Amino acid sequence: MAVFDGHNGSEASEMASELLLEYFVLHTYFLLDVTYSFLARKLIRRLPDNGDSGSDFQKTILEESFPFELLKEALLRAIHDIDTAFSMDAPRYNVSSGTTATIALLADTQILVANIGDSKAFLCSEIFQSPSEAKATVFRVARQRRADGVSSSLKEYHHLKSMASHGWTYLIAKELTNDHHPDRDDEKSRVESAGGNITKWAGVARVNGQLAVSRAIGDINFKSFGVISVPEVTDWLPLTVNDSYVIIASDGVFEKLKPQDVCDTLSEPLSRFTTSPEFNSSCLISLADCIVNTAFERGSMDNMAAITIPVRDHMITLEDRSCDYLAVGDQRQIYENSSDSPFLNSSQFVLLLF
Repeated sequence: MAVFDGHNGSEASEMASELLLEYFVLHTYFLLDVTYSFLARKLIRRLPDNGDSGSDFQKTILEESFPFELLKEALLRAIHDIDTAFSMDAPRYNVSSGTTATIALLADTQILVANIGDSKAFLCSEIFQSPSEAKATVFRVARQRRADGVSSSLKEYHHLKSMASHGWTYLIAKELTNDHHPDRDDEKSRVESAGGNITKWAGVARVNGQLAVSRAIGDINFKSFGVISVPEVTDWLPLTVNDSYVIIASDGVFEKLKPQDVCDTLSEPLSRFTTSPEFNSSCLISLADCIVNTAFERGSMDNMAAITIPVRDHMITLEDRSCDYLAVGDQRQIYENSSDSPFLNSSQFVLLLF
């Protein structure tokens, strides 16, 4: 699954969303062919001499060498080719847009995330909080809501404190990405070494006073100033029995929320307390809707995209998981899991890689 958040036009995000799956599959098949031939030569002597069929041989290979690194390499090649394709087309059509890309691959019970720009991916994972820890969480959330100017029922607050007095299961955020902002030390060093400069405009650090990210697909006018399309990629990380959700969302969600605020919204004890009453019903239907509505409530003025996928039950296959996505355009209209979604009319695209 992937979120692309475009800027200065939708061309780059649209191309990335259209090509990622195609390029990823093509590179996967190509690398599988090369890898299969290599493994066949390497493992042929390990086959038992009992007339096993070719299918048994394939099973042996897959059991012993599931190609996690192959999938990672296929993804990196796909991203590179998308940026190359856009960079070739952009001058021809006189476009200069760019896009972030945050992509998560799930294989067996492991996850890999590749990130370019300032969209985020993170896990919401269960922990047990003692009564004192749970009460501290209640106080923190209540203070945050007051700071945001959101009123809460005193009855709800006391009910939540009563629940916390027994301890509870709570969701904590485990971030999987680091934003590529121009004032991050390593990003700043690369940009300045390439002849670019970092200045602030409207309180935001920007490359040459314009671009608010230091890595992006596209943005051909900034390539010579150290803006690159190379993603930061996690290792394959094993999902644990405590991991409940994978969240990917564009930076508009985090204009007013932190990843932990999102997990608070999804935590069963806190969900009704962290969202307005008019949004409670939407949280029961769509977690992505809940996240975006909460960001709106807190005052985010950017357009937003969010994906949630449950991962807690590892016995569920990827095909059976209920993935939830939502994108909101500049008109502040909400389209949920619908063919009428504004993906093609805004600069944000959601791609589900299943």
